[in-house]
Amino acid sequence: MADRSDPERAETEEHGILDEERVDTSGIFLGGSTAQVDVTLPVPADDDDAIDEDFDETAGQGRIAAALGTAVHTDTAEAEIIDDVEDTAAEQTDTDTHDAGIEDAVEDALEDAVAAHESEPAAPTNRIAVPVAQPVRAVEQSPAAFDVTLASKRLGELEVSREGADVLTADRLLDPHHVAKVEPEGFWQSVLYRASGTLINVGDSKKARERKELTRRIAAPLPGGARFVPVLSRKGGVGKTTVTTLLGMALADARDDRVVAVDANPDRGTLAERIARTSGKTIRDLVRIKDEVVGYNDLSTIVARDETRLDVLASDADPRVSEAFGDDDYRAAAEVAAHYYSVVLTDTGTGIVHSVMSATLERADSLVVVAGLSIDEARLASETLTWLETNGYGDRVRNAVVVLNTTRPGSPLVRADEVEAHFRTRVRSVIRMPYDSHIASGAAIGFHEIHPATREAARQLAAAVVESLRVPATV
Repeated sequence: MADRSDPERAETEEHGILDEERVDTSGIFLGGSTAQVDVTLPVPADDDDAIDEDFDETAGQGRIAAALGTAVHTDTAEAEIIDDVEDTAAEQTDTDTHDAGIEDAVEDALEDAVAAHESEPAAPTNRIAVPVAQPVRAVEQSPAAFDVTLASKRLGELEVSREGADVLTADRLLDPHHVAKVEPEGFWQSVLYRASGTLINVGDSKKARERKELTRRIAAPLPGGARFVPVLSRKGGVGKTTVTTLLGMALADARDDRVVAVDANPDRGTLAERIARTSGKTIRDLVRIKDEVVGYNDLSTIVARDETRLDVLASDADPRVSEAFGDDDYRAAAEVAAHYYSVVLTDTGTGIVHSVMSATLERADSLVVVAGLSIDEARLASETLTWLETNGYGDRVRNAVVVLNTTRPGSPLVRADEVEAHFRTRVRSVIRMPYDSHIASGAAIGFHEIHPATREAARQLAAAVVESLRVPATV
């Protein structure tokens, strides 16, 4: 080691700078942490001449080591501490606690050093931070530690935070402050809405809410295939064809799917005459070309369509031809209609034992029985229900809807409440159809031109029929 001049040595000792070759402190650095040790620096002499030019290197190193205490070790002590640390780390077999074991060993070694230093007599000290290097020991991992087991997950076990496209609904995404609200229905509600500059919307009137709720009931979806609903009556003149027409118009006006009314009366039915538009074709024409129908366009040339989008399949005008219309013909026509319509109404004749009636009841999903407000008309309707129950159609009777149709103006001679109470014990629901002079005239029916009370009763009937198709009545 090269000797330094006395002035250089004095200046170095005055500022407390240690000769890097005299004290080896590299072993104190342990991985980013710092240890506080007390270092006593030698007090420089006032006179530079007092420093011995023949400075004993070995004695100087020992004096500095004594001043530093045990916090600064020689090469041998340093190696022993590092060996102790490595031995302690080697004993840590669990890879998860390996780092913690090394840190504990280092802390114990430093505590011993500080304790040894504190036992020495106190001296003027300057505190410096000595970084301690932590030896890193490579840990061998077995191949099994890196094995990855792949397993499929069910849909419910996927990340909860992930969302599908079905949650991006209009209610969630659209800002309600920027969505234009529909003007409320009702006189005062509309006036307030307009006077406030569309700022105040108190909602629809009670009447409007009831009307919209009734429309929702009629438009309820019908899962599955086509549904068949025959309209029955054992007595003529009670308004069976009129009820069929009003029911079909109410359904077609509120629903998005197709509705057809089939005239299966063997005695020249008049169903097609109750709508304003005719096609000139009959159910016989459909039976004739049933094998050639490949789409709705082929069928639309035969049926007549009303302004409410109700399709009507007329019967033959000639009674001699219509008499030949039997159960096989009805089944063929019903098979075609089932492919293109959701609801198929059937206007039947008065002959309940006719072969066409048998084919009609075979496909029936629900029934509508029309009764008049007279004693004999009420009895015939009740007897019709009894005949159906005794011939294997009891479940359809319990799910049926009875219409009490008023065909004459003024108050009826019988007590309508008593007649209604009787039928409610046997069927699902009872609807009263009021008298309407426009309908009684026999002219074509305009659904939006008839009396509001009649139109409301027709809509109530349509809602009751849809509910009977959706949820069959239980015993």
